[in-house]
Amino acid sequence: MMTLITKKDIAELNEVQQENCISIFIPTHRAGKKVLNEEDTLVLKNQLKEVKEKLTKKGIQNDAIKKMTAPIQELIDDTGFWREQSDVLAIFIADDFYRKFTLPVYFKEFNYVSNSFYLKPLMPMFVGDGSFYLMTLELGDVTLHECTRHSFAEIVIDDLIPKNKQDIVGYDYEQKNLQFRSGGGPGEAIFHGQEAATGKRKNEIKRYFRAINDGLEEIFKDKKIPLLIASQDYLFDIYNEVNSYGNLVQDNLKANLSDTNMFEIHDLAWENMAPHFDKKRRSDIQRFLDEEGTGKTSNGINQIVANSIHGKIETLFCENKEDIYGNYTNENGEIKVTVSENPEESISLMNVAAINTFLQGGDVYLLEKEDMPDPNSRVNALYRY
Repeated sequence: MMTLITKKDIAELNEVQQENCISIFIPTHRAGKKVLNEEDTLVLKNQLKEVKEKLTKKGIQNDAIKKMTAPIQELIDDTGFWREQSDVLAIFIADDFYRKFTLPVYFKEFNYVSNSFYLKPLMPMFVGDGSFYLMTLELGDVTLHECTRHSFAEIVIDDLIPKNKQDIVGYDYEQKNLQFRSGGGPGEAIFHGQEAATGKRKNEIKRYFRAINDGLEEIFKDKKIPLLIASQDYLFDIYNEVNSYGNLVQDNLKANLSDTNMFEIHDLAWENMAPHFDKKRRSDIQRFLDEEGTGKTSNGINQIVANSIHGKIETLFCENKEDIYGNYTNENGEIKVTVSENPEESISLMNVAAINTFLQGGDVYLLEKEDMPDPNSRVNALYRY
């Protein structure tokens, strides 16, 4: 299973409050020429250079800067580390504090130096990433994974299903006209044989798939999350005839399983499932629009920061790649917010609102301007009460 950042990690990072907290995000590559040519390390070098310049402007001595940023330099020099990346490297450094995360989401390179870490870009990891099952279905190989948008974990089913079709029909089907050759587009196959997937052959496959369906009933019992099957069309059609799980997705994922690794299959699976899980986002936007004018919504950063700290925000919408800077004070529970035009002398107020909302059980969406409920404001909030 892919190791992901958790809500607990976010809470621990948010607790670090020091004069100089460094956050760095860079896009990375899982393999290929960009890794071999050290393009990712060059991006990190450039971000490190910018961070050092910011620290120097704050009056920090070179020796102190070098000591604080030493873990970043060690990463740059560690060639083995760069062969084991995903899509983004997130680094968080302060005095006597260092954490890094390899994440399967995409950010542009970015750095932030303030009195707390910049965590807003991580919010998409925790919203709209609903769970689903993914079954890869071939006549001689069946796997089952439980997935979210950013993760997948294999469920061991070897003791629940027949190993292959011959365990059910009693002969080696590979020698009985079940031959394939690639054709058409990616993931498609042309079937050869006198009966194709009809008649006797179809009945044999159906018996095999029924045994798989019956074996998986123990796992699917009382579950309601969708099941997506990656298979050739004719196999999916046969499995659909014997399926008894009520949440089977009716469009199979077409992928050439023999030439595609699980990371790639998972990416394709999420593309297929994303519209299903996007329903909540659309519903939340509609709720914001329905509640406008009732006192349950806001598009002003001053009120939103204060209400996020008091745990009043149910859903926060932030314009992606935008920010609002300033400062705030908390005196006897009264939050006073001042917006600033100078990022170097202030903090990200959108980051404050996003993390407080998230840690107190609210949802945080990062949206493009045209997708915001109120596109005239960079931040919108829907309140709990």
